[in-house]
This record gives sequence, C-alpha cells and structure tokens, in this order.
Amino acid sequence: MILVVEERRTLDELFDQLRELRRKSIEGGGPEKIKIQHSKGKLTARERLERLLDPGTFQELEWLVTTRSRYYEELGIDFKKVKYLGDGVIIGYGKIDGRLVYVFAQDFTVMGGSIGEAHGAKIARLIDMAITNQAPVIGLYDSGGARIQEGVAALHGCGLIFAANVRASGVIPQISLILGPCAGAAAYSPALTDFVIMTKKSFMFITGPEVVKAATGVEVTFEELGGAHIHGAVSGCAHFVVDTDEDALALTRKLLSYLPSNNTEDPPYMDTGDPWDREDPELDSIVPPDPAQPFDMREIIYRIVDNGEFLEVQKDFAKTAIVGFARIGGYVVGIVANQPLVNAGVIDIDSADKIARFVRFCDSFNIPIVTFVDTPGFMPGIDQEHGGIIRHGAKILYAYAEATVPIITVIVRKAYGGAYIALGSRSLGADIVFAWPTAEIAVMGPEGAVRILYRKEAAKKPNPEEFIKQKLIEYRRLFANPYRAAELGYIDDVIEPRVTRKKIYMALEALQAKREEILPRKHGNIPL
Repeated sequence: MILVVEERRTLDELFDQLRELRRKSIEGGGPEKIKIQHSKGKLTARERLERLLDPGTFQELEWLVTTRSRYYEELGIDFKKVKYLGDGVIIGYGKIDGRLVYVFAQDFTVMGGSIGEAHGAKIARLIDMAITNQAPVIGLYDSGGARIQEGVAALHGCGLIFAANVRASGVIPQISLILGPCAGAAAYSPALTDFVIMTKKSFMFITGPEVVKAATGVEVTFEELGGAHIHGAVSGCAHFVVDTDEDALALTRKLLSYLPSNNTEDPPYMDTGDPWDREDPELDSIVPPDPAQPFDMREIIYRIVDNGEFLEVQKDFAKTAIVGFARIGGYVVGIVANQPLVNAGVIDIDSADKIARFVRFCDSFNIPIVTFVDTPGFMPGIDQEHGGIIRHGAKILYAYAEATVPIITVIVRKAYGGAYIALGSRSLGADIVFAWPTAEIAVMGPEGAVRILYRKEAAKKPNPEEFIKQKLIEYRRLFANPYRAAELGYIDDVIEPRVTRKKIYMALEALQAKREEILPRKHGNIPL
C-alpha cells in the first residue's frame, strides 16, 4: 500500500483560506444583487444589523452553513450556483442599549431570501438559544417564502421556525421586521411573534396576486393584497407601519426600551425627569359636559404619562380602542383606552381582539395595565353578531380575568353593560379602580334604559317625551354617576382628574410586590 502524503499548508495559507471564505460569506449574493437591493431603497441584511445593534457588538454564528439539499441536481441546477455560505440568512447575537439580543436577518440577495431546510434550522436554533439565555429575539424578514427547489425539506425548515416561535411565546419578547416580501409559509412566523413592524415598501401574504387571480379570477396588486397599509389598518397583522428600513430599526430599539428581556424580569425602570406628583388642571375640563360629545382620549393619555411620550400600538387598526406603552414616574405601563372620538369608543370585533392580545402580552411580561374607560358598550348590529362579537368580546373578559400583573382602572366617563365588566372592572380582578366625577356606570345608557323601563307608562302620558325627559334626569341622578358603584365597593376612589397621574403612580408603587398563585393547569382555553 502506498501512502500519499499531502504537503502541509502553512499557517498563513490556512488563515488566507478562512479570510477568503469570510469574504464570500459577507458579499452574500454578490455586488450586482447588492446594487439591485439598494436601487429598491432597501438596505442589505448586514447593513440592517449594523444599524440595529450597538456598534461592534454583533457576533455571527453558523456563517459557514450551506444547503444540504440534493434536489438541485435532479432539477438540472448547478449545485455550485446555489451553495451560498450562510444559506441566505445571517444569525447571531449583539446588544441594543447594552442589553443582549439575538437577531437573524434574511438576505434577499441570496436566492431571494428564500427559506431552505438549513436556512430554517439556523433561525430555529437561534430562537432556542434566545430562550435558553432569556433574551429577546428580533427577526428581519426579506424573503420570497419557502424555497421551491428544496421541496418538502423547505417546508420542514419553515416548520422548525414556527415551532421555535411557539416555544418562545410568553417567555421572551419576539419582534419581527418586514423589510421586503414575506410570502407564503414564511408569513406565519411573524404572525406568531409579539410585534410586527412593516415598512411601506414591504408586503406580506400567504398566496400572491398570480395565485389569487388563478383561483378567484380577481386581479390585485401586491400592495392591495398584502401591503403595509392593508396590514396596518385593515387586517391588523402589522402593529407598526413606518417609511424606511432605518425607521423600522430605530422603532425596534425604542420598542425594546419598554420591554423586559424575559418573563422573569420587570420592565426597565427609567428616570424620565417628570415629577411623579405633577398635577394637570387642564384635565379637569377635558371631558365635555355633554356625555354624547366626543373628545380625543389621547389628550388624557399624553397629559398623564411621563413627558407626554406614548408609543401607540396598532394605531391605524380598530381605532375605537387605543393601546400602547408609556411610563408613569419612570415605571413602564401598558395603556388600554377607549377612543370616544371614533364611534363613541364602542367595542367591536377588531377592537376586542386588539385589546385582548395587548393585555395578554403585558401580563406575559410583567407590565402593569392602566385602563381608561369611556365606552357605551359592545357594537350592536347583525354584522357584529354574525361575525362573533360574543366570542371576540369574551377574549377581553378572559384576558383581564387571567392577568396577574397590577391592574389599575380609571373610569373617565361612560362604562355601560358588559363593556364596564370587561375593561378592568373589580369583578374581573382589577386591583385599584378610580373614577372621575364625570363617570357614568350602568347596565346601559340612560336614555335607552329609561325608554325600556318606562315604555308602557310613557305611552299613557299626554306628553310622553316630556315624561321621558323627567325620568332621564332621575335615572342620571341615581345611576349615571360613580357614587352608587363606590357605595358598593366597586370603585376605590372618586378623584379629581388633575391628580390622576399621582394616584396611578402611588398605586403602581403599592402594587410592585403583587404576586398571585395560579391553579395548576396545562393552559386555559381562551375563546379564539
């Protein structure tokens, strides 16, 4: 037997080989593909990571991984042309404002950012690392979807990501940035995460315009089918819509500043310089004397929170409700509010989903919930009933009743019927309930109640409307105020609006050590 001894390479040669491989990995799909990416007003995957993370902190993992599929050869495709280092996704860890985060960024210059088996396995492993190390995971999506050339293996890669998303849910924050296409099976991963940020040049759909036309005969553009505006205002799949990649990355950093790193930590406290005992006399006159007159609930929120800074979530979706993050005396809070400026702040199917999901997120990550109530109730109508308003409305009931974080409620004006119960009432477990003197708490609105109660009696009167007016005055005096509920112990304090900020802050301090024991169970069955 003859032994063939290869000439041992020098250290310099070994290092040169490594550097060459690294150079190929960094260039992704090559200069021409990068040029095309820039021509679309988009950053490359690596440029995005540079802008997202603190300088010099990113550490890449698995950059030498390549596709393991052999379907390419059977399809007559030269394997060398599809074997890219990293397989079209960059994964690793770094820091944002000094806090550890795990990140992945799909590289559209490599086979359109499509998800192959190795690509999916990389993302799934990264998410599991984030879970193990109790740090947020941020995904930058720019992908045409599952890689057709890899067949079922590509679908398996997608499935690995979805399973990891579910394992991470409620354990670590998951933030998704849609910075280009996010099509087909790939779109389900962002939907499984906590927050989705879309740029105006991005789009997301399960089946594209060509498939829609073939299946239904309807012609539709990418933007009309799954553009950022559609998901921000119509479907509710996007929580934030911004103009550019840079805006999305900056917003991610801001959003993360309100969130803990995991479900065992409290959200980050920050000294904002806004005195906790600040009073605002303007709040005393902000609610119109006519209960039917609208006003902007955001004005109340801005005046109460630290420095008027409020990060609203799903701003353009289900506008009868407002949800978002703020600080009060430096403490992070999740704010839920009705918006009387839109349909009197009524709760419909979409706003019920919006509120319930936000409450459950806050409860998952130890964020106290502050609710401002002014609603006439749930939206009536055939479309709402047939669409399942009972089921959707029950989600709010479930979310508040299940929550174990501090819950502070401020009844600003109307709180009628089931909506009063649903929005952080004492009966569902609210810790402290405040009411303004303008609060009206009743089974239903005064006029509707009086017309039902005195319908027969009014019909016998010579002037029925005058009789109804008199009864309306009596009803308001007896029920449409906060004092009956306070007498029964359902309200802790009727306060002047100007001191609301101070009252909430002191309540937050009093509830800091709140702990609740939960009965053992696998999980509840929320009415989805």
